[in-house]
Amino acid sequence: METREQNILTDLEQVTVTASQGKRLTNYLIDLFSFYIIVAVAGVIIAYMGQDAFVEEAYSRSYTNFVLLDRLLGRLFGFLLYASYMFFIETVFKGKSLGKLITGTRAVMEDGSRIPVKISLLRSLSRAVPFELFSALGSGCNPWHDRWTNTMVIDEKESGLLQK
Repeated sequence: METREQNILTDLEQVTVTASQGKRLTNYLIDLFSFYIIVAVAGVIIAYMGQDAFVEEAYSRSYTNFVLLDRLLGRLFGFLLYASYMFFIETVFKGKSLGKLITGTRAVMEDGSRIPVKISLLRSLSRAVPFELFSALGSGCNPWHDRWTNTMVIDEKESGLLQK
């Protein structure tokens, strides 16, 4: 007769509880604020290093010739910079950002597993889509960057998935 050891943890069904809209909004605001702090500090460092003359020259020339194009490219650059920031943070901290750390939430795959690097990149780039922020409004709070990558943000405490 063969004996089998069973691990009780693998026999339990994994239940994930999605984070509330309030927590998702709090995550976004904290992450956006921390992003702006980093950009501001980087701007001060660049200005301190003597690069402010270059920046002033670029702005004075572009504002007189290509105001609309300059603003459009600035917005696009800002979106891509924010997407890069979120990709880096969520990849390094395994689905967490500063906002998610504070609210006790984590981004995971729909099956509850950790997000692979490729999916983290796609999730972050999805944030650069215009009006993506508004896709989180409504019932369920399921923004495009979650829908398109089959991910979700869970409440770790309510899900019982306090991962390392």
